[in-house]
Parts: sequence; C-alpha cells; structure tokens
Amino acid sequence: MPAADGSQIVLANPERWVNEYGDYLYRYAWSRLRDENAADEVVQETFLAGIRFQDRFKGEGVERAWLLGILKRKLIDHIRMRNRYDRDGSYADTNDPSVQLFDQKGNWRAESFAAGTPDGQLESKEIWDVVRNCLQHIPKGQADVFLLSVMEEMDSDQICRELDISPSNLWVRLHRARLALAKCVGARWFQDEGVAQHA
Repeated sequence: MPAADGSQIVLANPERWVNEYGDYLYRYAWSRLRDENAADEVVQETFLAGIRFQDRFKGEGVERAWLLGILKRKLIDHIRMRNRYDRDGSYADTNDPSVQLFDQKGNWRAESFAAGTPDGQLESKEIWDVVRNCLQHIPKGQADVFLLSVMEEMDSDQICRELDISPSNLWVRLHRARLALAKCVGARWFQDEGVAQHA
C-alpha cells in the first residue's frame, strides 16, 4: 500500500506471528514470569492486542520489536493484577547478606561473582539463572518489584504507578527482595562452587 509520500507502507501480518515470533515472545515472557500458564496468557494477549491495533503498526520498525513492546506492556499489566491479589510483601530477616549482590544505592551487581575471571561472561549468565530460580521462592510482591526495577529497568516512579504502591512500600519490597535474593543466591551459588571445587 503506497503512503502519501509515495513510499510503501508495510502492514502487520498476524497470520505468521505465531510461527515467526511465538517462541521468542514466550521465552521472553517465561524468563520474566517463570510460570508457563502466565507466559502463555500474556503472549496470547499480545497477539490479540496486535491484531486489534495492527493499524497502528506503520512499518517504520521491525514487527518483532513492535510485538515485544506490546508484550512488555502485557507483562506489566499481568504483574500489576497479580500484585493486587497478592499484597503480602513480607519476608523477615535480621541479617543483611545483600552487600555481595547490591551496591550501597541498591543497584544489582551480579558481576561481583564473575569479576576478573576468564569465564566471567559464562558465570554472569549462570548467576542470572540462579537469580531467576530464586525469584520463584520469594513472595510475588517482592519478586515483581525486583523484576520491574532490575530486569525491566523501570524507574521507581513508574513502578509505583504501575503497581499502585507508595514509594516507601516499593523501597520495603525491594529491600526485602534483595535480602531474600542475596540469601538464596549466595547459598545456591557458593554451594554449587563448593561442589565444583570438590568434584
């Protein structure tokens, strides 16, 4: 279809989305949610929204990136809804083992596990695998704010708006998530390291 300036407009093609982008979108959703049913649901919602709003795809970018943008919005919506039904962001811990995983400002520093080694990049991937696994074992409210803050790199104001929580509640959840993750990741990472050294 020609545009007003004579260039060709590329329309979205929903008939091939599932085959071309389904696996990619599912893997992305699953890596964030760690729940097969939830990942399926948000990918289906992404395709439905894409079909509903396909006239908004102007062909100016890559179709996969456009669908990924929709998927990210659906992930946030899913986390927001999950958060409304699970407001128990509680986790008690008296120690603060998070200093290994987070800097003084609370920023994630997974590179501390892999720094200075030739296999640093591999170890960094392995630490993220451990983190993703540990996220399944902490309360959803804490996992959600960590996921949005660290993995999706959303700022605090945006997270508060999306989840309808106060900045102080966000801070508490992030702090508790960091404590829980530091404890879980530290235990699993160093346990695996110890097994590797004695093998």
